[in-house]
This record gives sequence, C-alpha cells and structure tokens, in this order.
Amino acid sequence: MKILHLSDTHNCHRRLRNLPEADVVVHSGDFCMVGTKQESIDFLNWFCGLPYRHKIFICGNHDEPLYGASVNGLDPNVHYLCNSGIEIDGVNFYGVPMFMRDCIFNRQSRNYAKIPEGTDVLITHDPPYGILDYDDNINYGSTEILNRITTIKPSVHLFGHIHAQHGIIQLNGTTYSNGAIMNANYTELNQPTIIEI
Repeated sequence: MKILHLSDTHNCHRRLRNLPEADVVVHSGDFCMVGTKQESIDFLNWFCGLPYRHKIFICGNHDEPLYGASVNGLDPNVHYLCNSGIEIDGVNFYGVPMFMRDCIFNRQSRNYAKIPEGTDVLITHDPPYGILDYDDNINYGSTEILNRITTIKPSVHLFGHIHAQHGIIQLNGTTYSNGAIMNANYTELNQPTIIEI
C-alpha cells in the first residue's frame, strides 16, 4: 500500500498540484489557519475531490470548528478519524486529533492511552517526543505518544505540527513521517511525502 502523507497545509491546499499517485491520502491536521467554519468547508470540498481510492483526515490545533462536530455527508471513501479507526485492505489506521480544549483539560492524555494495540498506521497531529519535533531549541513532542508507540509498535506514525521538522525517519521498526507542508516561516511549501507499507 502506498500512502501520500500531508499535514499543516494551513489553507494552502489548493496550491498543491500534481500530487503523486497513492492508494490512500492522509492529512494529519491543521488544514485551517485561523479556524473558521468556511476554512473547514473549503478544505473538505478540496479533499473529497482528490482522485484517491481512500482519503483519511484528522484535526489539528487550528481545526477547532470540527470539535465535537458530526461530520456527515462525506463520500464513503472519505474517513474522518476522531479517536477512531478504520481498516483498509487489512491495514488498521487509527487517528487522534489535537483539539486545544482536550489538551487544556487533560482529555488528550486519555485519548492517547486509548490508542489500540494492532494499530498499523497511527495518525496524530502532535509528534512523539524527540522524533521530528525539534524547533526553537525545544522538543515539542508528546511523551505520552512516544510511550504508547513503544507499547503498540505501529509500522507507521504520521503526524505534523512542527513545520521545521518535515521529513521521514525509521526507528525500532516504525517509520515516522512529519508531513508538514507549510515550512517554518509559512512562506514555502514542502514536498508531500510518500510511504509504502
């Protein structure tokens, strides 16, 4: 299976042209910039129209309009994961959004703790601590995600959030992808990432 990984497009999704072929496209959050309903609708219209067999997305800290929302009316091949999963061709995907209200009230810790064993592709917005999470002399990643990954050992972990760390690394049997499309200065677009599993 070939996965196209996007993240942190921040309203620049329509600038992405000639995206590479893949079986599944995954957006790991921050499709909005200021977090308006109109931004969300524009992204969903674009995302649903992409020519991929399956499309998966989660929300990031800029995507507040979808907090607690029922996302209905999506095509059957478009999957919104909110502390939930889906199996595609025998591959188990699981997505955890990063809503600030959950982070402030410590619900996020419970969300990370519920990531199930048997997850093949984990999708979060926040990176794991110490892995493609470094900017401004700080590691911004989550120790809770790192600890859960150590337990469940997914094949792939897709995330974003830290624009300065776009890239892929492999550690201890897991491929980690920071798919941030917008660069650290919000001036250029990074190349989309392809992962094969």
